[in-house]
Amino acid sequence: MSVSDSPTQPIQRKPEWLRTHLNTTDSFRDLKSLMRSKRLNTVCEEARCPNMHECWGDYRTATFMILGDTCTRRCRFCAVKTGLPGAVDWGEPERVAESVAQMQLRHVVITMVNRDDLKDGGAAVLAATVRATHRLAPDCSVEVLSSDLMGDRQSIRILSESRPEIMSHNIETSRRLTRQVRSRSDYDRSLAFLRIAKELDPETVVKSSMMLGLGETRDEVLQSMDDLLANGATVMNLGQYLQPSKTHIPVQKYWTPAEFAELKQRALEKGFAHCESAPLVRSSYHAGEQYETYRRRIHPLYGSDSSALSG
Repeated sequence: MSVSDSPTQPIQRKPEWLRTHLNTTDSFRDLKSLMRSKRLNTVCEEARCPNMHECWGDYRTATFMILGDTCTRRCRFCAVKTGLPGAVDWGEPERVAESVAQMQLRHVVITMVNRDDLKDGGAAVLAATVRATHRLAPDCSVEVLSSDLMGDRQSIRILSESRPEIMSHNIETSRRLTRQVRSRSDYDRSLAFLRIAKELDPETVVKSSMMLGLGETRDEVLQSMDDLLANGATVMNLGQYLQPSKTHIPVQKYWTPAEFAELKQRALEKGFAHCESAPLVRSSYHAGEQYETYRRRIHPLYGSDSSALSG
């Protein structure tokens, strides 16, 4: 049964636990001004993230989105605009790194639009951004949230050789729903990206995320956990899918906070070193704190004297 054929009725009203509050603080305004002055995009704005005011206002963090604001894929869950992207801006990596240094971040997430129009999928620009950030902000750990780069091993190698602390790519949904939800994407290709990333750099942290509420079953979520573990992922995020507009896939179910808590427990029991699981969790939600917790758990000597990260 497809998502569109589901017999469940469209859910008109969000439950109380999904309500967020605006927080237009000085930090929020300063960060927005910085992004505009550097001509940078954030996935926070483009994907209409419900946590933007919290992250920008309380934590002074953001997820940079590079390679433009136009994606070559048209996934049915995503609010980022699609079409033919513009030319590659090779000055962008330096501007992102300058912003990270100016903000004095201790952890940064750098993501990208899909660039299937480029031979390497955009890997070289993403790698250049990682290297520039390590050079200008040497105390900042870098997490990349990459496209699948079409599963090309050489493209993944280009990114891996820039040595980000976390290599992340999202499977987004269960195997059964992938073709209905994700444009030009493949569940096994996503798993291959994670596996290759771990093979190329065994020291990197491999991470992935899923949205719940698209019609997946609990058993399918548990199977996806097993698939991720078998392909090198040790960190996982689970969050509630929220329909960006009426043209996107409707929500089939609002998973409760208790259900998310139970899935987190199962993830840890299965062997994940860390799992964020709650309705408003997104790929980069509290990513700095998540990385710090991971380091303390996996490398206690390395992490024991580390100060708290922004995230």
